[in-house]
Amino acid sequence: MAATSDMEILNDVRRKEREDFSVEPSTSSEKKLHRCEECSRQFSRLSDLKRHMRTHTGEKRYTCDECSRQFGVSHALKIHLRTHTGEKPYRCVECETHEDSGDKPYKCEECSRQFSRLDDLQTHMRTHTGEKPYRCEECSRQFSQLGHLKTHMRTHTGEKPYKCEECNKQFSQLGHLKGHMRTHTGEKPYKCEECSKQFSRLGYLKDHMRTHTDEKPYRCEECWKQFSRLGHLKGHMRTHTS
Repeated sequence: MAATSDMEILNDVRRKEREDFSVEPSTSSEKKLHRCEECSRQFSRLSDLKRHMRTHTGEKRYTCDECSRQFGVSHALKIHLRTHTGEKPYRCVECETHEDSGDKPYKCEECSRQFSRLDDLQTHMRTHTGEKPYRCEECSRQFSQLGHLKTHMRTHTGEKPYKCEECNKQFSQLGHLKGHMRTHTGEKPYKCEECSKQFSRLGYLKDHMRTHTDEKPYRCEECWKQFSRLGHLKGHMRTHTS
């Protein structure tokens, strides 16, 4: 393939991206304006919604002009084109040799995050597209990663493989064990930027921040009273049931 033809292909891909996925200005008042009619997921940009819709339609709009192979995202086509052009964009700084891959040769076109393996990039892309291919057979909840599904399954099986060596308490997730361990060590790594108060868990910090923002996301369905913490709402609900 001639160099001119390569550039024409890449320019055509960029043109399609500009036409079909033009970036729209986003302000705080415009967040979550675009909603998927299939699964009700919301997006702040129309371009993200359009890209997400391909997870429902299976559309692959990016086609290789050399071999007709099709791709759902433009970045996958760009990487594939190197198999035809022979392009090796990653150079070894030690010997000046160009190799097919660097430490992290796979770059997300949405957020510029880079990955060492293509499958890691493909998994990451689901954070932008909203694709959740792994489904729980028990409750039909869906997940973007197989590991997340496996962790979720423990809520059905009751499995708790992570055990505290101090008190023998067991947990279904490693993160929960790590958070629990701070009750023994006294570690409080999460610090409030407003008042410098420290917390052992991120969730505790988030709850605390509402004392500064006055946010009250938990609402009683009986009397519409609002609360900053879920525990406070649960306590309030007893006033209606007693």
